Amino acid sequence: MKSQVPTIDLELAEASSEIASDLDEACRDHGFFLLKNHGMEQEIEAMWKSAASFFGQAREVKRLVQRTESQPLGYYDRELTKRQRDLKEVFDFREVRPDKPDINQWPDNDPEFQKVMRAFFDVSATVAARTLTVLYQTLSGKRDVSALPRGSVHTSNARLNYYPLTDPLDSGEQNTVAKLGDMALHHHTDPGILTLLLQDMTGGLQALTRNNQWIDIAPRENTIVVNLGDMMQVWTNDTYKAAVHRVLPPVGRASPQHTAEARFSTPFFYSPEKDAVIEPLEMLMAIAPGSTPGYRAFSWREYIQGRINDNYTDLGEDDIQISRYKLGEV
Repeated sequence: MKSQVPTIDLELAEASSEIASDLDEACRDHGFFLLKNHGMEQEIEAMWKSAASFFGQAREVKRLVQRTESQPLGYYDRELTKRQRDLKEVFDFREVRPDKPDINQWPDNDPEFQKVMRAFFDVSATVAARTLTVLYQTLSGKRDVSALPRGSVHTSNARLNYYPLTDPLDSGEQNTVAKLGDMALHHHTDPGILTLLLQDMTGGLQALTRNNQWIDIAPRENTIVVNLGDMMQVWTNDTYKAAVHRVLPPVGRASPQHTAEARFSTPFFYSPEKDAVIEPLEMLMAIAPGSTPGYRAFSWREYIQGRINDNYTDLGEDDIQISRYKLGEV
């Protein structure tokens, strides 16, 4: 019996002329799979050590690099998803370009941290691009996919996640922000093309299937979790599914055999070019049911800004979704 969440060997998938049917099925059902033989082991190990060191610091030290609405990179401990506050702390960063000012907020007390995260970012971008090619070829039947749109290292970003056991805010701060919800991270889709997710062995990540069942994305050593984003669903005209996922709170991650533990994860969000116009792609939708475009064109810049805005403040409605651009819907 095939696993609902298949493990794909990246090098074999690139070299094979065969279509990975289990990968195709997973992308149509819930949008998750695991990736092995990716070549990122060294960078991942260094990243875990630096992430644990950063989040292990005192709150006032971490807040020296706290992000704001005008500075979206750095540390944050009160993010909202689905208008509810998540039980997590994050650190966001992007690429460093030699021809541009570095807009990241790097900790001054740990110069090794920047070096490690930049190396992790660079190798993640390469693996994400390779993975996208495999997905294109799987859906198109191994045709030439060189003309299809690519992601951009300039618009992509990475995040360190730390899910503590208790609220990272003190009692006074808790009264000034939204209350914690019932999940460590509430259900959502990622806005970009695909996400490479490193997760520790704690567990708690779940995906929603097409028949509305939550399934565990169980940790597995030496693999990367891949989940599809909103842009992949639009590009494939709903053939492939943007992964709806959530993270259970500590009590939900516990079992008779295991007590609740803090959790670490690190996603790399692979995104389109900043000026990209997003719409169903003829080459991919040609094999979709009906072959009729289901979305009107929209810009990546507009879409991602809507998601960013909702991270900081409850705007009174759910964050922007691709359903807004569905043809025939208001």
